[in-house]
Amino acid sequence: MRTSLPTGRLVRTLVQALAVSAALSAAGAGAQTLRIGLAEDPDVLDPTLARTFVGRIVFASLCDKLFDVDEKLAIVPQLATSYQWSPDNKVLTLKLRPGVTFHDGQKFDAAAVKFNIERHKNLAGSNRRGELLPVTSVEVVDELTAKLTLTAPFAPLLSVLADRAGMMVSPKAAQDNPNFGAKPVCSGPFKFSERVAQDRIVLERYPNYWNKDAIHFDKVIYQPIVDATVRLANLRSGQLDFIERVASSDIAALKSDSRFNVARITELGYQGITINTGKSEMAQKNPLGRDPRVREALELSIDRGGIVQVAVDGEGEAGNQWLSPANTFYAKNVPIPKRNIERAKALLKEAGVPNPSFTLMTPTTSDGQKVAQVIQAMAKEAGFDIKIQSTEFATSLNLADKGQFEAYLLNWSGRADPDGNLFSFYGCKQPLNYSGYCKPEVDELLTKSRSTLDPALRGKLFDQIAAQVLKDRPIVYMYHRKWLWAYNKKLTGVRTIPDGLMRVQGLKM
Repeated sequence: MRTSLPTGRLVRTLVQALAVSAALSAAGAGAQTLRIGLAEDPDVLDPTLARTFVGRIVFASLCDKLFDVDEKLAIVPQLATSYQWSPDNKVLTLKLRPGVTFHDGQKFDAAAVKFNIERHKNLAGSNRRGELLPVTSVEVVDELTAKLTLTAPFAPLLSVLADRAGMMVSPKAAQDNPNFGAKPVCSGPFKFSERVAQDRIVLERYPNYWNKDAIHFDKVIYQPIVDATVRLANLRSGQLDFIERVASSDIAALKSDSRFNVARITELGYQGITINTGKSEMAQKNPLGRDPRVREALELSIDRGGIVQVAVDGEGEAGNQWLSPANTFYAKNVPIPKRNIERAKALLKEAGVPNPSFTLMTPTTSDGQKVAQVIQAMAKEAGFDIKIQSTEFATSLNLADKGQFEAYLLNWSGRADPDGNLFSFYGCKQPLNYSGYCKPEVDELLTKSRSTLDPALRGKLFDQIAAQVLKDRPIVYMYHRKWLWAYNKKLTGVRTIPDGLMRVQGLKM
């Protein structure tokens, strides 16, 4: 006796069977997907407008740059194969890689470089504007030669072009699509396929990539999973191949699991508390924002070494500046202050607020919550009443940009050149100056540090900046974390570069 399925079930069964068959065929053809777990969901996928660290991780697969950095932070070629400075260091000539195309098939050339640099400088809402401030013009010399002219020598420029300001997008796509960040078109090894907010970003291999022999996956899927425990569970179950920002408390157990590798890299950036000192009216409504004595008291109530031990299980380095004490540009004239509760109480009494209260906006990540709670407990001993406001990361950036916060537990991933940790945060009216800090004398020192090419002279300028800024304390720096990665041991070719970004070139399963 022959039985039959109802029509609806029959169709569903056939569809499922076809899907399984297609998956098996793809597997047989060597198709592979790399699945990466992120600690947050990136903001807009437009290099000109983007601000998040996790966005930079995605861009590493999506958007090639003019230059890149290696394990020792040396500048290496990517879309630009070589460069030459003029004798006065005010003109940079770039030779470009031939045979490169964008994901829409358009040609990458000097005209595209001109379009992108000008877009970074002029697009409304650009977060690259400050990074490229000294660049006055871009000239197309020939199809594969571009010339950048500057107002003055600019020490950080190559480093800047090795990050988002050096990322090249398709001029045609960017001009034709007002919502470009929702469907970006770049020239990297993978092209954009789809994005579901808070769930996944899917990239597919670009078959005409200039360095296609170094790409061994057909698809990359980035999954934002805020909870570090859940992220790790997905790695252990095989749902993910790689996760970034492993919880420090899980490292010991992972090291004893033969299925996985663990990597540690000391970050270029910092973990700190950004304080609204002039971004909006909220700065003057709270003693923390309006009185530097209260900010000094907050700093003295914090035990940086204790935070590193308790909040991140020792996987970090205490610090009080935008660079770690191990960096050659660390300002030794302003050493890390020791915790001093009695002095903190005296400062609060002097300021007339023995029990100040403020709200600390904190990203919802597991490590962020733990750090905030440790700070809350430590500062309470000096008389502070800190309320923790847990906020989704991209949302927190938007609130910070509008000045809708009192204090913000903000992590900065860092840049190879110190300017990348400084100028945009302290320059008057710069895009990432969330504190609203603005002092003409500091602006002048920042400008000098950018145009000074001698490392020793730059170091002296950084010392002067530190002496002023760390006295005003618009940002209270706490420590420099270690990037903690865990990944399937079958995944080879992983490179540990201090910027914390995973390069997909050379990765194999």
